[in-house]
Amino acid sequence: MPPTILITGAAGFVGGHVTREARRHRVRLRLVRHHRTPLAPTADVVRADLADPGSLRGICDGVDVLVHCAARIGGDTETNEAVNARGTAALVAEARRAGVRRVVQLSTASVYGRGTFRGSRPEDLVRNPASVTSRTRAAAEDAVLGAGGIVLRPHLVYGAGDAWVGPGLARILRALPGTVDGWPARTSVIAVTDLARLLVAAALAPDGGLTRSVYHAAHPEPVAVSALLRAVAECGSIAWPRTRIGAERARAVLAEHGQPPSALDMLTTDHVFDSAPLWSDLRQSPGAPFPAAFRREADWYREALRAG
Repeated sequence: MPPTILITGAAGFVGGHVTREARRHRVRLRLVRHHRTPLAPTADVVRADLADPGSLRGICDGVDVLVHCAARIGGDTETNEAVNARGTAALVAEARRAGVRRVVQLSTASVYGRGTFRGSRPEDLVRNPASVTSRTRAAAEDAVLGAGGIVLRPHLVYGAGDAWVGPGLARILRALPGTVDGWPARTSVIAVTDLARLLVAAALAPDGGLTRSVYHAAHPEPVAVSALLRAVAECGSIAWPRTRIGAERARAVLAEHGQPPSALDMLTTDHVFDSAPLWSDLRQSPGAPFPAAFRREADWYREALRAG
């Protein structure tokens, strides 16, 4: 009998792509619908809210694998605690009660906080989250790992439905009068379709096929920040400046425009994470490198950035 996969956050950016990817496999799907979130009609949709642990009762009954993509990003401390930390803990407890065989969680490399990262693996790094969202998502990881689950940590995720990376970079480009020291850094990225492929592959991997509990999820070829920004600038019809400015001036300019100056940290120093073990364990081939993969998403970004 095909396995039953429960997907949380199925109406979200990554969760929606995970749902589409899972439908390509011989599985039965159960999708968690937040009370206020619409979902396309499907055979098995359950209503639940991570902030309301009582609503989770029974949603894992008959489920083989839980793919947990739901998370609160931004907002106040209490909401992040309720959804990411306490909500995930309650969900994992329900999964254990129901005898779910495997839990796979979509997390984030932001649990490491600020710094320079040059090809490190998870076991070489210490989590040091710098925001309430990252801190509570780290707490969510603890609940998953405590139950023997699998955690995937992407850095920058791009593709259709992106509400964070592309739009955020476009705001920075529109605010700054020049490139920051020529944007010399490199960064790890992954197309959302490839991330969805990895999450579903982790869900369906045979017992013993996964050699680690925490993986970085990224394309193995890091991208120059300048190339990433140029791609966004082109889609957003943003003129590329001819001048260079220093990081301190850039932070001041962003503050004047109401943008968080801390965003520059990810763009002015390397954020490269070693994802080789994940691709190897799952026996998956990485998708196309960034230039070709982003071109496939360019029309979507042109429309989205124009509307923004």
